Amino acid sequence: MNKLYVILFLFYSIFSFSQDDLLDDLENVAIIDKKVNSSFEALKIINIESTKIAGKKEFYLLIAHRFGSIKNGFDDLFGLDAATIKFSFFYGINDWLQVGFARSKFRKTYDFNAKYKLKSQVYDGFPFTITGFSSFAINSALKKDDFPNLTFANRLTYLSELLISKKINDNISLQIAPIFIHENLVKNSEQSNSQFALSLAGSFRISDSWSVTTEYTPHFNRASNSNFNNALSLGLDWQVGGHVFQLMFTNSQQLNDSHYVTNATGNWSKGDIFFGFNLYRVF
Repeated sequence: MNKLYVILFLFYSIFSFSQDDLLDDLENVAIIDKKVNSSFEALKIINIESTKIAGKKEFYLLIAHRFGSIKNGFDDLFGLDAATIKFSFFYGINDWLQVGFARSKFRKTYDFNAKYKLKSQVYDGFPFTITGFSSFAINSALKKDDFPNLTFANRLTYLSELLISKKINDNISLQIAPIFIHENLVKNSEQSNSQFALSLAGSFRISDSWSVTTEYTPHFNRASNSNFNNALSLGLDWQVGGHVFQLMFTNSQQLNDSHYVTNATGNWSKGDIFFGFNLYRVF
């Protein structure tokens, strides 16, 4: 708990200069019982979860698509020939709890997850929204021909995130998220099963319908011989009606919450990046 207070204190110190902005131009800031509503427009910022939760009895469909690397140009039509996809479904049990299920192409992964609101940012009060996110994923692509002693437990990966966001003003929202991942089976003998990362993300609204987003997720105990990189993404959000449409460029093609942190193969400096989109529909 002391570590959480330290994180909150540092995060508050960095951005406290803008606290007074919440007193200005509140026309477009939704406040319900002094709670600042929705630091971010969508359930994800780009790849990382946001502190936003599906409302009570709301049902979300998320279709996420990442094409192959653009570096090969017209040879594979800038990655269109090497796409990966993920379907996700989320449901708001109540105002503070969301549950979800997903299936992604990479490793034929099935994912079960829950997101839960711990604390809300309050106008002229508590400065952050704090949300927890937990999931476990099942790698259904593993074969006993490759792993004779394979058990069901070997297929599992667990993830926990503590999402801490702050709506600076009508246009700017920021988020920090410590991440813990445990893979029961890792193919690299030098890689620890338990892995730690920290996601830094933000959104800047440029109009009523459009926002620019970014996120960077350094991995703290990656194996020294690993070929993977820290995930870095840039995006553009478009909100219209019941839809949120997100366009992005990222060096992590993988879509599962743990895989995008641990399996980012691209390199921005070499033009090895992936174009993709997230499409939401709420019912």
